[in-house]
Amino acid sequence: MRATKVTCSLVPIPIFDPENFSKDPEGQEIDVEVRELDLIVITQSCDLENQKAQFVALCPIYSVIEFEKFNPDFARKGRWNEVRKGRIEGLHLLASQIDPSNNRDALVVDFRQIYSLPFPYLVRHAEKIGSRWRLQSPFLEHFSQTFARFFMRVGLPSSIPEFK
Repeated sequence: MRATKVTCSLVPIPIFDPENFSKDPEGQEIDVEVRELDLIVITQSCDLENQKAQFVALCPIYSVIEFEKFNPDFARKGRWNEVRKGRIEGLHLLASQIDPSNNRDALVVDFRQIYSLPFPYLVRHAEKIGSRWRLQSPFLEHFSQTFARFFMRVGLPSSIPEFK
């Protein structure tokens, strides 16, 4: 089997309005929107298995078509090839688990959005939905490496000038 995905299926997550943080919350109720997102777990599996993670880090995962709806720039010719080659920071493509040869059925992971949810909450959710897709080696390592490259970027105040 080729690339598969590790998702928690549609998971309800709270979305906090930044405007609410500027108000004095003392004694006031704050409305919190709840959205259901398809998420992929990015916390190390060994930390989950050994219950070393109090919270689990997750990123949203979309179909290419769904991602293009709210990011129309990606519908331009050649844009997905840039993502496929690792040239667009923060995005990672996974081949379709049903038809890996059809790149329009690929899945997009957005590392620029990271959610953190309590471990027991996700365990209950996972038990409720049953079996899920998982990344297998070497796709898991490739995915992890892409996430690491995104996170370990360092911006220097100046760099060595270009050789002429």
